[in-house]
Amino acid sequence: MARWCYRHRLVVLVLWVGALFGLGAAGTSAGTDYSNVFSLPDTDSKRAYDLMTKAFPESSGDTDTVVWRVDGGASARDADVRSRVEPALKEIAGMKGVGEVVSPYASGEAGSAQISGNGRIAYARVTFAEEANSVPKDLVQDVVDTAQAAERPGLQVELGGQAITRIQEPPTGIAEMVGIAAAAVVLFLAFGSLFAMLLPIVIAVFGVGLGMLSTMLLSHVTDIPEVAPLLGSLIGLGVGIDYALFIVTRHRRGILRGMKAEESAVQALNTSGRAVLFAGGTVCIALAGMLVMNMRFLDGVVIAASLTVVLSVLAAITLLPSLLGLLGPRVLSRKQRRRLAVTGPEPAEASGLAARWSSYVQRRPRSTAALAFVVMAFLALPLLSLRLGATDQGNHQESTTTRQAYDMLADGFGPGFNGPLQVVAEEADTGGLVATIRETEGVATVAATPPADGISVINVVPTTSPQSEETDRLIDRLRGEVIPEAGVEAHVGGVTAVFKDFAAVTGDRLPYFVGAIIALGFLLLLIAFRSLVVPLTAALMNLIAAAASFGVLVAVFQWGWGTELIGVGKEGPITAFLPVIMLSLLFGLSMDYQVFLVSRMHEEWVHTKDNARAVRVGLAETSRVINCAALIMICVFSAFVLSGDMEGAMAGIGLAAAVALDAFILRTALVPAAMHLLGRANWWLPAGLEKRLPHLAVEPREEPEGPEGPVATAPVPHARVEEPHGEGGASMPHGASVVHGFIRTAEGEPVEGAVLTLLSKGGTRLDRVTSLADGSYIVAAPSAGAYLLAATAPGYAARARHVMVADGPLVYDVELAQGEMDAVN
Repeated sequence: MARWCYRHRLVVLVLWVGALFGLGAAGTSAGTDYSNVFSLPDTDSKRAYDLMTKAFPESSGDTDTVVWRVDGGASARDADVRSRVEPALKEIAGMKGVGEVVSPYASGEAGSAQISGNGRIAYARVTFAEEANSVPKDLVQDVVDTAQAAERPGLQVELGGQAITRIQEPPTGIAEMVGIAAAAVVLFLAFGSLFAMLLPIVIAVFGVGLGMLSTMLLSHVTDIPEVAPLLGSLIGLGVGIDYALFIVTRHRRGILRGMKAEESAVQALNTSGRAVLFAGGTVCIALAGMLVMNMRFLDGVVIAASLTVVLSVLAAITLLPSLLGLLGPRVLSRKQRRRLAVTGPEPAEASGLAARWSSYVQRRPRSTAALAFVVMAFLALPLLSLRLGATDQGNHQESTTTRQAYDMLADGFGPGFNGPLQVVAEEADTGGLVATIRETEGVATVAATPPADGISVINVVPTTSPQSEETDRLIDRLRGEVIPEAGVEAHVGGVTAVFKDFAAVTGDRLPYFVGAIIALGFLLLLIAFRSLVVPLTAALMNLIAAAASFGVLVAVFQWGWGTELIGVGKEGPITAFLPVIMLSLLFGLSMDYQVFLVSRMHEEWVHTKDNARAVRVGLAETSRVINCAALIMICVFSAFVLSGDMEGAMAGIGLAAAVALDAFILRTALVPAAMHLLGRANWWLPAGLEKRLPHLAVEPREEPEGPEGPVATAPVPHARVEEPHGEGGASMPHGASVVHGFIRTAEGEPVEGAVLTLLSKGGTRLDRVTSLADGSYIVAAPSAGAYLLAATAPGYAARARHVMVADGPLVYDVELAQGEMDAVN
């Protein structure tokens, strides 16, 4: 498929562009129909909601508030205040799309209740004809402009409500554009080529664009919450750029090693492309784990996020090879192309900082693991005070009109006014229940509405804010003591009660959800790497990463450490559904990094059966691309602080912290250090289980590349090969083996950059490699027999030895000396 896409690149490109514009036209004409279904079956708040809907079906439109405050010494009842505010309210009431405006200046007790006790603050209720998501933004803006036009010195007018919140949101796409721009900078620094930088970004734009447009259309046929497209674009940008990065990096490496552009692209898709398919599948499986929660709200998030990931993977394995075909060798920078033409293919062995760090971890695994674990444990400490709940307009930035309206209402009518409870009783006579509730601790005011169809609604305003733990205890007190003692069949509802129930159900079901995604991830890694310890280590590391990232989330958003600096308003509880979504994304992304890291280690283990070398080489060769991919994800996720959505900001900061900790501490330090300490036990699998497990190769065997393309006579040193029982990818030629060891000086110092060449008895070059920073090397022999191993390094005399290769790997160390002449022995 990769070769077909490469050769038919214009056809593939036209199909993708046509799909993007076609879905764009359909999505624009159809619009959106997002719905936030937070209520849960078999909860008290859901039963209250059902009764309310039955008795008062007409109260379906969104209700917002216009709030005004006068300076000290004046009153909202003053004639000059009324003469400015009342005409504005009448004008709003006459607007098309506004159903009703309830003014405090209306005659009767209801109107006077909308003016605070000190007379300085008053509010009017504006009920739109439709729900907040369906109210046109132009209408909402007209309401805001008309209301605030009544302001004068000494009279402040602010507005609150869900519809008002919508017009405060930044323009759609700001967060995505900032994230893409930051990712572009990182890619350019990594590749040094404008064209190579653009490839991952184009792939991510196509994947996310098609995913969001498809989600828009699906919102008309199923319940998709408003936050779903935001979370879908967040994860889609991250994985889309990362997956393309892995493939482009492998393709560039192939060209630099002397392969033709087409063969390099095909090999990159056949190796890294397979890993991308596996990684994308693990992300979707982790997302599907949210279905265990059995919440309609999360079902829509699963659909949006999984669809975007799938489309990003499809773009990476079909659109990307077509773009590679259009670019050809220009995927390299001009400097790299000139160097390739002058000096020829370069060795693929890792060197530099990555290799030196890998050697350091091998020498000091205990101290490295201990330090990494202490850092993660310290960051996880705030998790002990995690409290799930809901954000509201009190968490908005202080400069917003919704936050100021929220604070004014709390100041004039009490903190609980912004989150009233609704006690819904299935009988008309509720006088005794009202009296009992009024005497209950934590209740500020109680008001009963006229019954309808035998159902009464009692509005209860708590003395504490909607996010307060005391309000949660009041709900429990009403349900567990007050209502049963009154002998009335009643249920406690309202937005505050709904979110409390949502948080309670989430907390109860969260262990099952975590267990499900850990079990699925364990099974996938068990099959892929045929080891019990590797997936166990991965599961433990995922839990450590989750704990530390949630600790950061609690410190920032619940404790308020730096919330104003990043522009997300006041601290509050962590949104109830966020842990489920974050854990799904985190476990999926962590599995990605684990696959890319351990698959390289596993390849080396299959060759040499040397655990220390496998871990060292695997870390040296993958840490750079993993860290680069993580840096891109951090940029993309952090940019969602600019989304204007509190949940989006929480998810962005939480996931950015999770990726940073996972890539820079866990995968770079703790995982390899632990694997060095565990030794050969990393790759242990009971014989009985080995026979029963299906075989799954994350990457197939690569052939070594020469100047003209793959050489079929021997596998490259870093290819995955099969053991006698058939592990890994395609089988190695019968009897094939390797020679590996260290290049050192007479004093025992490693020699980096030494060139080792394996020659046949007839003088044919079979393999050539360059030693790593620790002096290690590995060359491949096509079969058992006698070979000539030559070693050269600047400043040292050349060495050559005849070696006898048997059926298994041969360990052979070479010592180089300065100024010494050595004959072939």
